Amino acid sequence: MADLAGANGQRENFRVVGKPNLPGVLSYALAAGIAKFGIDYVVPDMLHAKFLRSPYAHARVISVDTSRAKAIPGVVDIITWEDEDIKNLKSFGESFGVQRPYLDNEAHYEGQEVAVIVVAEDEDICEEALRHLDIEWEILPHIVDVLEGREPDAPIIRSPVAEAPSGPGMGGGNNPPKKGNVSYSIVAQGDIDAGFEEADHIIEYDLKLPAFSSRFPNPSGSVAWWFDDPYYSDGKSLHIEGAVRERNAISTMYGLPPEKTVQEGLFMGGKYCDWGLRKSQDITPLLAKRAGRPVRCVNTREESYDFLMKERYMYLKVGFKNNGLITAIDDFSIADGGSPGSSSFGTSGDQSYGPYYTMKCKNIRQTMEIVDTNRGMMYVSGQHCPFNWDSGTMAIYLISEKLGIDPMEVARINLHGPDSQDDPRPVPSFEACLEEGRKYANWKWHPAGTKKLPDGRMHGASFRYQMCPRHAFSGYDSKLEFRNGEVHMPTQGPIFGVFAVEANAMVVAEELGLNYEDIKVDFDYREKFTPVGGGSDGTTASAWVTKECANILKRKILEAAIEEAENPPPPSMFSFGMPQAPSPFKGLKPEDLDMADGKVFVKADPSKSVPLKQATSKHLIATYSGMPPLALWTRGMGKMLDTMNTAFCEVAVDTETGEVEILKFTVVADPGKIMRLTSLESQIDQVMYFSQGCQLMEEFVYDERTGVKLNNNMIDCKYPTMVDVPPVDRKFLETRSGNAAYGASGISHSLANTHLVIIAIHNAIGVWVDPPATPDKVLEALGKA
Repeated sequence: MADLAGANGQRENFRVVGKPNLPGVLSYALAAGIAKFGIDYVVPDMLHAKFLRSPYAHARVISVDTSRAKAIPGVVDIITWEDEDIKNLKSFGESFGVQRPYLDNEAHYEGQEVAVIVVAEDEDICEEALRHLDIEWEILPHIVDVLEGREPDAPIIRSPVAEAPSGPGMGGGNNPPKKGNVSYSIVAQGDIDAGFEEADHIIEYDLKLPAFSSRFPNPSGSVAWWFDDPYYSDGKSLHIEGAVRERNAISTMYGLPPEKTVQEGLFMGGKYCDWGLRKSQDITPLLAKRAGRPVRCVNTREESYDFLMKERYMYLKVGFKNNGLITAIDDFSIADGGSPGSSSFGTSGDQSYGPYYTMKCKNIRQTMEIVDTNRGMMYVSGQHCPFNWDSGTMAIYLISEKLGIDPMEVARINLHGPDSQDDPRPVPSFEACLEEGRKYANWKWHPAGTKKLPDGRMHGASFRYQMCPRHAFSGYDSKLEFRNGEVHMPTQGPIFGVFAVEANAMVVAEELGLNYEDIKVDFDYREKFTPVGGGSDGTTASAWVTKECANILKRKILEAAIEEAENPPPPSMFSFGMPQAPSPFKGLKPEDLDMADGKVFVKADPSKSVPLKQATSKHLIATYSGMPPLALWTRGMGKMLDTMNTAFCEVAVDTETGEVEILKFTVVADPGKIMRLTSLESQIDQVMYFSQGCQLMEEFVYDERTGVKLNNNMIDCKYPTMVDVPPVDRKFLETRSGNAAYGASGISHSLANTHLVIIAIHNAIGVWVDPPATPDKVLEALGKA
């Protein structure tokens, strides 16, 4: 819903919000390289810690003799999974599902922390001590091929007590019990058989969703120490740097009140939309307490190399009418469940929201087999959430090819109206995106394999749409202060790369008639306000709360200005007897005043004004706790539609070399209202970068005999570089139909995709290539390998 409930939600004139090229409050520190992440902290008398990491895909430590390692000069402490204090430690946010021991003697993937932690004077001594451990390993069966893991004769790699996957869309008691390595999740609606009987055509197709990683701006790590703090009750306080999110996660984990947990650093690292704590980020307080000295523990880049998205195989059967209207969808998936503690976002979480809920079709069955593997951990990520959206994109494209209809029209006939799946009306935001996208992308649809470029390469194009999932159900606690004539916005600051602070400061400036630079952002770990919540979505939700808080502060400033006009404060010792000019506000009421251009003025006569600094000498504080009105997405779980986005891709395929060049991406999106243009543009560039990498370059490669990952670094995985990144043309529409600040919704990361490029390749050459579409795979698909 539009911002009708909040103050100034329908504001028409904007001086600050949406303005391009406003510098970020923290941008200089990042650009100059002086920003400090957790791994950058070095404190006096600091020790270093390292985990034993499994060289095997699946193994158990039967016993470990630490005597030789302890004898090495410089080794301070060695802790094992059998020590009582590690047994009593409860992890917070490192993994999901059933609570497991913090440090176990069983490793479920190569490189997992297992059994032992060494603390020493430096990292080299830690490494030497780890080499001198006498370990008895029991090598256990492993599975790194998802399809083989579901076979009846596959080795069982989890104990019967291990948890089944949990999360939204699991279907409750309707799911069959786990069998072997496979758990099941089934969600169905309507009558599948009747839907297929109604169809004029039925298509069946397979998709492989690739597994790929994210890029950490800095490898995860922390340093922690304990200190005496007489101001906050008895007992020592904890100082930790490098734990992502606000310090509440660590204070909860160690049973401390928040005021006794200090985390001052502004740059916490972590990867985009990932709030899973790594063990290197939360173990240092325990190690520091044992050693009585600060302890630092950091991962290498290789050790930070975990999943952003898990592998999935999908088989779909879709029935549709001669006009392209879909009548039935049968979706069967085999998904990598990963190691214990993996998030369900990449598996069953998709079944609670996906492309099908935007369609008129109600005959839908989603069946998922979730296979235990030893491929690795997916902590949590929304970068491609929902992961399965391109199953619907693929259906639209294949129907288009079958019927000879532009895929835009296929999408249009299948999208239901804004209010429900029974609503036949068009969605205004979608129609606007289509109209602009057709012009902006110079869209001219052609059947597969029919367009050759002047240089002889084949041309392909693709289209997709999506409604963005919304983070606007988050609550926030905003506070603003007016002191010494200036407006201050206290905040904990950015946590894991979400630069929502700037957008919130822009909103404050807008509501108080100030410039962006006039808002003083006070970063203070003790403050409650933290504008997290996910990308540009979280910005819009927290900004709605901040907008309400700014209007409360504005009212207080105007009330104080009237009060001082009626009762001027006595002259100070520094006025030197100079008479004070009478206030132009005397005899007026607060509602007679307004604020603009850094002044408080009389509405009826704007020439009567006072600079804000002189309007009142009071110290004023405004607070507001709450959340925006519920988003339609939240209320309707994807079946109620407001703001939409569309993406287009053009490729050129060389049929002699197999090389694929993305000529350009085009995005026409409706964020409702642009908050901070720089953040919005950067987010779209980022998701297209991810999309390019997973479809053309990136791939996890395992040695099936040992289960070891063979390309466990950022070079071998072939991430895109600056020379690979294609142009991204962006155009934003502002329908003001979102639920957050000024009708904003953000676009989330929903534009990230797994098959937009793949479909464009098929449109160029008429054959399918599973991602990543490397030149050798393209040539093989063309029969030229």
